[in-house]
Amino acid sequence: MTTISDFSAKAIDGTEKSLADYEGKAVLVVNTASKCGFTPQYDGLEELYKRYEDEGLVVLGFPCDQFGHQEPGDESEIQEFCKVNFGVTFPLFSKIDVNGDDTHPLYKWLKEEKGGVGPSKIKWNFTKFLIGRDGKPVKRYASVTKPGKLAADIEKALKA
Repeated sequence: MTTISDFSAKAIDGTEKSLADYEGKAVLVVNTASKCGFTPQYDGLEELYKRYEDEGLVVLGFPCDQFGHQEPGDESEIQEFCKVNFGVTFPLFSKIDVNGDDTHPLYKWLKEEKGGVGPSKIKWNFTKFLIGRDGKPVKRYASVTKPGKLAADIEKALKA
């Protein structure tokens, strides 16, 4: 049975990171962008991370430039933007594709497990997936869902 631990991704600093490092944690996976109307959600994501990190939550940000060219920068620019403007301390990864032929394997799996609009496509930036401590996807949230609205589901996932 596939879990998040079966995947790896390139961290924003260019090193390969095994997602097995987050085994036993509740994980919130988000495709992000710096020039999007939803970019202020970085504040809410960081708030969730700080609030629940000690209980076992990790937020993983995956920058994506597939929606309106809203993530034009390179990795160092993205990292600097997130730190300076939103104080982001949760793990960020290198830019990936979440749709199309070059979809990152993690996102292929997430879309298969928790389909969405159309044929399991990611509709826009800041689509969120909550993964339980068992490594399996629990729920998918639309871009418009503000991070604060996920608190009850996160608490439930942390207790499971």
